[in-house]
Amino acid sequence: MATVEITVMGAGIFGLSVAYACARRGARVHVFDPNGVAAGASGGIVGALAPHTPDQWLPKKAFQLESLLMAARHWAEVDALSGQASGYGRVGRLQPLARGERALTLALERTEGAKELWRGKAVWQVIDAGADAWQPISETGKLVHDTLSARIHPRRACDSLAAAIRALGGDIESDGAVRGAVVWATGHEGLLSLTSQMGRLIGNGVKGQAALVGHDAAGQPQIFADGIHLVPHEDGTVAIGSTSERYFDDATSTDLQLDDLLARAREICPVLRDASVLQRWAGVRPRAKSRAPMLGAWPDRPGHFIANGGFKIGFGMAPKVGEVMADLVLEGRDCIPEGFRVEDNL
Repeated sequence: MATVEITVMGAGIFGLSVAYACARRGARVHVFDPNGVAAGASGGIVGALAPHTPDQWLPKKAFQLESLLMAARHWAEVDALSGQASGYGRVGRLQPLARGERALTLALERTEGAKELWRGKAVWQVIDAGADAWQPISETGKLVHDTLSARIHPRRACDSLAAAIRALGGDIESDGAVRGAVVWATGHEGLLSLTSQMGRLIGNGVKGQAALVGHDAAGQPQIFADGIHLVPHEDGTVAIGSTSERYFDDATSTDLQLDDLLARAREICPVLRDASVLQRWAGVRPRAKSRAPMLGAWPDRPGHFIANGGFKIGFGMAPKVGEVMADLVLEGRDCIPEGFRVEDNL
């Protein structure tokens, strides 16, 4: 039997994940990106893999749960094949519990929801804040702790995926001849192109700014407070992010918005107050109109498929996105959930 060939346009997290899943099933994959691996938003520094709340259950939340539960095995296999480290670790997450009876009631309801919806694979619970300097300040003296959240190093994860694809016989180049079915995973520029082609909004780009500071909290849970993620990486750094900017002039510049983010993060977690800033980063994340990933066949373009719109949850969704796109492209099996389909954005 002849080897099936697949072309993937885009070497960000979705493109690489689809290519890897197809290569694992024996396809010969060709990945093309004029800017190289993780040149866009996937080359970021934050890497917060955090679940949706365990209530008001939707297909989107169920899909993400499956992907987060797949992640440990997925990244272990990728790293073993590549010989590189993705920086994955399921370290959990802490959130200060807000004041008010309603906040406590909701948190306890979600504790019960997690028991049912997370199927015993992880917990969501209210705990008392302790004396650990890494814990965020909580006015109520209580924290919400979940054991499903994880962290990853985005750039290193993409590099590990790329090396694994090559180990499986795939190639990653700036350009080349299209062979077989084509998967378009071209980030925010692809969404803007679709918007122009369709004459109506399909998606756009949202700029994010983040920073990396020097503080060794390896193995500690990530923190989410005041809309800010604090992610301790295994290399002795902490990532802080991110802003969400719909309107911007320079996609890669950092400014006072990042300075404000850093100041707020240091108030949330005082142990970071003297940590030096090692890197300032900015990039544009692809946001589909539905806010969910946009997956499936390209209408009226046989043999072409779309995998885009990861926005803030692309790395958390990536293991499952790769598998369902491989199901569709290689086997014609449509396992894409409601709300994720290309037509949901048209």
